[in-house]
Order: sequence, then structure tokens, then C-alpha cells
Amino acid sequence: MERNPQEAEIARQTLERYSGCEASDFCSNLILTNFPRYVDYFSQSRGIKVHEGSMFKVAHSPKEDVSILDFKIGSPAAALVVDVCSFLPIRASVLLGMCGGLRRRYQVGEYLVPVASIRGEGTSDFYFPLEVPALANFLMQKAVTEVLEKERANYHIGITYTTNMRFWEFNEEFKNRLKVTKAQGIEMECATLFAASYKRKFTLGALLLISDLPLNHDGIKTKQSSQSVYDKYTADHVEKGVKILQAAREMQSKQIKGAYHRNINGDATAAPIPQP
Repeated sequence: MERNPQEAEIARQTLERYSGCEASDFCSNLILTNFPRYVDYFSQSRGIKVHEGSMFKVAHSPKEDVSILDFKIGSPAAALVVDVCSFLPIRASVLLGMCGGLRRRYQVGEYLVPVASIRGEGTSDFYFPLEVPALANFLMQKAVTEVLEKERANYHIGITYTTNMRFWEFNEEFKNRLKVTKAQGIEMECATLFAASYKRKFTLGALLLISDLPLNHDGIKTKQSSQSVYDKYTADHVEKGVKILQAAREMQSKQIKGAYHRNINGDATAAPIPQP
């Protein structure tokens, strides 16, 4: 993808202002998340510094060649983070997010692997016409399921509905429309991330944690239930993210199809993540 030098420079400056660190600090593998606690866990578990700018919270682990970035909540923030990070020499990226499970058999703490997302948020319209689907990168989702299978995790595969609407749980018209879509999860960023990353040729997948069951009686997330989810699942979710990036890089080094070929320093192949 041809890059405009001025756009690349503005993207770099924007990233540095918003993250509080140099663009050159970013590693070639990136975890995106909505949760500052994930960044705190990553920092504390590895003894590394946290950087905060005017919007993002980030930490870098050169030993693992992994950076983690909290871009906050919502589709505009999701679009922004892909737009600025796509100008970095990042080979693989994964979203560690949460979603509401839309099946009665689902349980809080299980994982959902989204292969696609319904574009109900509006922001993705900037990138593509409505008829273009929002798909996760195939190689990244292959890496996600490989790690989940290896660790015998409980997970589901399906599509999510991406919305910007808050308190939709009390909107019967929206709930009826949601049920018709047959989506397995609902969240606020995936469709935008997938569309923007496809436009920018930014290799991005996602692993979502089912944090609540909003269609069930008493299943809507509360302050107390949210704290419980963080306490129980943060470490596992983040560590799985690191393993997913490692698996993706190993696939790229074998030139398995699915990722974008980002010619970095004249080298189209990717080396595996260094082991800690």
C-alpha cells in the first residue's frame, strides 16, 4: 500500500502525543485492548514501564517483542488506533476485548473468536461501502484457535454485532433486530477494527472474553460483576494474547497464507517472537 509521506509523519506525531512515548519504542507485535488494567498487568508481570499520553496507555516488552496499547472504548477510537499504528512496522496484532454473549448456553469467562462483525456502528462506513463485510484476518484467527485448542480453553466461534449504542439492553426495538441477525456476541469495536485493518493492510485478529450475558435475566454487567471478571480472567486473557502473537509470527515465518506481506527493511518474511 502506497504511503503518503506527510500522512505518515502526522500519524507518527499523533501516536506519540496520544501514547506518551516514541513511535520507535513500539515492538513489531501489538496487543490492542480497551482495558488499562490489561496494560497494568502486562507491565507489572514483566517489570516494564507504563507510558500514558493524552489518550492511550501503553507498555513495551522488547524481550518478547510485544507492545500493548489501551485505546479506550468505541468505534472512533478503534478507527484511530488502526490508522496511526498501520504506519508502524508491526507484523501481527490482536485485539483482547470483551463482549456480551448472546446465547443462553454461553458462560461468563468463556472466549468468543469473531470471524466477522456486523457493521452496526457507522464508523466503518468511512472505509468501505455497506456491502463490504468486516472480516477478521484469517491467519490471526487461525493462530487464536490454535492457542485455544492447545490450552483446551472453552470457546465459541461466530460473528459479533458492533454498535455504538449504550444501554441497548433497555431498547426492545434494537433487541428484536439484534436477535434477527443471529450474532453470537455484541461489542463496540470489532467491525471498525476489521474494516480499518483491511483498508490499511494491517494484520489484525481478535480474542473476546464473554464478560456478561445481557439477554439473560440479571445478566447485564454491573460494577461488581465487572470487577469479578477482571480479577478472574485478566492474566489468562493477556497471556493468551502473547501466545497468539507468537503463533502468528511462526506461521508468517513459514509463509502460511492469510497475513498481509508488509515489506519491512526489504524483508517480507517474519521471524518468530523471541522466547522470554
